[in-house]
Amino acid sequence: MHSISLRRALCLFVVFAGLLETSLAAVLAIDYGSDWIKASLMKPGVPFDVLLNKDSKRKIQSSVAWKRDDRLFGTDAANLASRFPSDSFTSLKLLQGAPYGSKAVSYYTQISTSEITKSARSTVSFKQSDGTEWTAEELIAMQLSYVKQLAESLAGEPVQDVILTVPPFYSQFERDAVADAAEIAGMRTLALINDGTAVAVNYAMTRTFSSTPEYHVIYDAGASSTRATVVSFAAAEDSKTKSPYTQISVLGVGFDRSTGGTDLDRRLRELLIERFITQHRRDIRRDKRGMAKLWKEAGRVKAILSANTEATSTVESLAFDIDFKTKVTRAQFERACVDLRQNFAQPIHDALANAGLTLENISSVILTGGSSRAPMVQAAVKAAVGEERIALNVNADEAAVLGAALHGASLSRQFKTKDIRTTDIATHDIQASYFASTPGSRTINSLLFPKGSHYGTRKTLSFKRKEDFSLWLDYKNDIAPGFPREILEAQITGVAEALGNLTERGAIDPIIKATISLSESGFVSVKEAVAYGEIKDESLTGKLKGLFGGSAEEQQEVLKDREGEESEARETAAPPPKGKKEKGDKKDLSTIPLEVNVVYSTLPPMTAAEKRAARDRLRALDSKEASKQLREEAHNTLEGYLYKLRDLLDDRSDTPFMKCSKPTERQAISQKLTETISWLHEEGETADTTALWGKRGALESLERPIVHRYKEIEAFPEALNNSQKWNWSTRLFLTEARANLTAEAATDVPSKWTSEELDALEIALKEHEVWLNDGVEKQKRTKMNEDPAIETKDMKARAKTLELHLQRLVKRKAPKVKKTPPASKSAGTDGSAGSEPKQTNSDRQAGHDEL
Repeated sequence: MHSISLRRALCLFVVFAGLLETSLAAVLAIDYGSDWIKASLMKPGVPFDVLLNKDSKRKIQSSVAWKRDDRLFGTDAANLASRFPSDSFTSLKLLQGAPYGSKAVSYYTQISTSEITKSARSTVSFKQSDGTEWTAEELIAMQLSYVKQLAESLAGEPVQDVILTVPPFYSQFERDAVADAAEIAGMRTLALINDGTAVAVNYAMTRTFSSTPEYHVIYDAGASSTRATVVSFAAAEDSKTKSPYTQISVLGVGFDRSTGGTDLDRRLRELLIERFITQHRRDIRRDKRGMAKLWKEAGRVKAILSANTEATSTVESLAFDIDFKTKVTRAQFERACVDLRQNFAQPIHDALANAGLTLENISSVILTGGSSRAPMVQAAVKAAVGEERIALNVNADEAAVLGAALHGASLSRQFKTKDIRTTDIATHDIQASYFASTPGSRTINSLLFPKGSHYGTRKTLSFKRKEDFSLWLDYKNDIAPGFPREILEAQITGVAEALGNLTERGAIDPIIKATISLSESGFVSVKEAVAYGEIKDESLTGKLKGLFGGSAEEQQEVLKDREGEESEARETAAPPPKGKKEKGDKKDLSTIPLEVNVVYSTLPPMTAAEKRAARDRLRALDSKEASKQLREEAHNTLEGYLYKLRDLLDDRSDTPFMKCSKPTERQAISQKLTETISWLHEEGETADTTALWGKRGALESLERPIVHRYKEIEAFPEALNNSQKWNWSTRLFLTEARANLTAEAATDVPSKWTSEELDALEIALKEHEVWLNDGVEKQKRTKMNEDPAIETKDMKARAKTLELHLQRLVKRKAPKVKKTPPASKSAGTDGSAGSEPKQTNSDRQAGHDEL
């Protein structure tokens, strides 16, 4: 009984665990770089690691390309650049959220052969050789969708939630572009995390810290830029739960937007271009294929020079049917990049200055990013911080994506991970701008979130206004050449009506309050705007409350706003909104929500309609490619099947096909085969999937009887043996059961079975034996190329019927024996009367149990 209960409990646990596991959503983390994409999937039951691509590689090249109608990704796409330079798109991260007239776009034209155009949103679009145009967000969304498919293949279920890494200096425009691309790819963005912060999470996962802060610099030399993040690690305790956790705080950030591995490649390619022009007196810049080949060669040579002092560049038929060969030394390469040396080190100094720390406070400088392997970069960093502070204790390529995955898992509230909490900061000053209330007066700027403000902060501005007005959120300084400062305009409407309603309620000097939020992902927005006024309470309680200053905060607000235009708007820290107040609460009566209409006049994010249209374009493309893949599969399957049939017909040896087929059948197959091969050559390339499968089906219907005969011949011995086994088992049971039945009748013991039940079983047995013997005899006279006289499926079905009939009787429990009431003692002295030993129930049932 105990073992049965345990088994049931284990089964219930397994079922519950399975239900729990399927209820937990997977979280996908993506580190989208200019050169490489790294991804990691967090899902119960799946080992936590970097996601592999279809070639089992741990990183995917950030490329998408077309080979005529075939769309390719990763290395396959990158390899097409030299053949289809106008249909290959790489380094798209450089153009995320970039205005068409920005320096980032002009720089991109120096490194890429892609044709770019101005989009309807004044960002960048790309034009294929056939004239098809794609926005940067759409091309990036294709790559994210490809990663999503890889994750879903591993997870075995749809993957919706994603967390993406971004450089800490990314503006609102660039962050919008990242989130838009993820949405177009069919994913929901849980969060954006700064890549330096993600590395810090990965670093903290396997380490413990004391309550005294420990300071490190996360140095990331990537392809598109160089970043340095000063981070403190410390052990802390939750004030409510008293549970320990690790606190990660970003204290300062430094960066150089344009210095990175891409610019090293560009300068090395320029060196190769000069060598080619010098050697062959031809301008290779006019040849797109040649330039694409040299870009790939520059990357290869750079990698060699990271480990060697010289490298030989050899490219066959580089351009104009000219083979190119030259030798490049590391010294020559570094001379071409000498002005970048300080640029690689400067972000560290800037980050320390922003954090208010010096090198003496720093425990180590943790190197990440692919370009950190370059000797020149390492030399620059060592010269800036000292070799003893350099740390190589994280995976330079994977630390960011693994940290992002761990952070994403903690956000989902569905995974149990080490409690690591992060505090990140903004890298740009963000201000609010608005016109003063006096008509024709000047614009007032209020610094809301200074550089270094914590993510997840809210602030409230108070205004003395009587009419609708606008509030602009801007960057105080230029964030990048060619990028606008204005982020958005919030049009606050319904002011006059709301103030009138408050006045009717008895409000005193009502004002307008606008709450601005800096989210955990670095987005700034106007969360809400309300009209507020303290309502005078004429009751005794209200008068006493006013007498003792119960609403001093609101009174102070109004007084300060009355001081003049200089202090017309006042900012205060605003805690996150709590639950709704109950009806009738005075606080509710004193507040009326206003309409906030957000307008983007400079560089707008994609609208819902634009994202929906882009998603539909990508889905149509996916569907078209899937249909094409199915058609190609049908074509290849039919072609392979035709070759197989032709080989079977041509083989005149003693094969199963020849033995089990009739001459007329082979002739019919041969004729249909000839017709189908001719059709495939003439119409196969344009035929649709249905027609291709139809042609195969017609041939299979002719071959099917032959295959059936051969399979029946193979399966017959096993089926016959199984049938005979049940015949023998049934007859053995009948013999023993009848003997037990006779013995039990003689001793007046109830039996499990009746004579009628055993007779019915015997009749079923004889019928099965007769049917089986007749079938076997007919099968013996049947030729191999004739249909079987007895089907194995029928043999199995009849044997199963007999088996079930037998099992019903074998598994039946013995009936209980009625107990005989004890006899009264006799008057004799020896008590012999009625004292004969009685047979126990267990003795009477021994024979039944043995059976």
